[in-house]
Amino acid sequence: MTSTLDWQDMDEEPVCVTESAGELLRTWRRRRRMTQLDVACEADLSTAYVRHLETGKATADADTLLQLAECLRLPLRVRNAMLVAGGHPPAFPQHGFEAPSLRVARDAVHALLHAQEPYPAFAIDRHWRMLASNQGVKALVAGVEPLILRPPVNVLRLFLHPAGLAPRIVNLAQWRDHLTARLQRAIDQDRDPALVDLLEEVRDYPCLAGGFDVAENTDPVSPLRVVTIDGTLSFIAASTRLDMVRDVTLSEMCIETFVPADADTAAFLRRHPTADDVGGGGYETGATSSSRLMRSSAV
Repeated sequence: MTSTLDWQDMDEEPVCVTESAGELLRTWRRRRRMTQLDVACEADLSTAYVRHLETGKATADADTLLQLAECLRLPLRVRNAMLVAGGHPPAFPQHGFEAPSLRVARDAVHALLHAQEPYPAFAIDRHWRMLASNQGVKALVAGVEPLILRPPVNVLRLFLHPAGLAPRIVNLAQWRDHLTARLQRAIDQDRDPALVDLLEEVRDYPCLAGGFDVAENTDPVSPLRVVTIDGTLSFIAASTRLDMVRDVTLSEMCIETFVPADADTAAFLRRHPTADDVGGGGYETGATSSSRLMRSSAV
């Protein structure tokens, strides 16, 4: 069964599902390793009703589906899919990052990134594509092959591809394990096929041959050391999610920040030319930001 949302706003992304609400319920219940009894007790429903929902012998109103989704801790994107599959409108708006309706949120993201300057910071979506970046990122990506910086920039490729930063990362094994562990956790959580393909791609990179462990590193922050023509830059990297948001895109976005781990790195970044110094100014998002990064790194 395929359902496509036809009541969204003009700038909303469509919601398309290929499973019934009951099938989605069963799939995600099993992923969460919960029994029908577990779900029934937590949602204050009968086990028979949950069983009938999964087999299609019963239907549910929107409130009941949202109650079940909350019990299963489903991402907002999946909650919308379950609602649409059940014949209901989605409860959470789903816009592209450049949509007019996200202007206020987008400006807030820009402000967060700008406040991090001169230190690198950028925002990524659920598939690790760079949505926005500040001017500090230019110092980080200087010298990267233009192909890797072609929009949309994928951050995993940027860091781990042989044509990206990988050959210049001093602690590549540690940094690789940190990123791939995050990717594996996202796969375990959502089973996104695009992320599975991305992990397989990363595993095939020749510079990653050898011990590959995606299960051990669970640290929320990780060191990153990158060799440049001016010396080694040392960072402490951290990833932050926006809390208490109701838009699907915003709920899936991460803000990646890189704080200097030593005085030499901090001093270098403070000396590094900013957009104002080179006649640029401001910061951009999406393809525009990626194009500016590519031009900067090629100088």
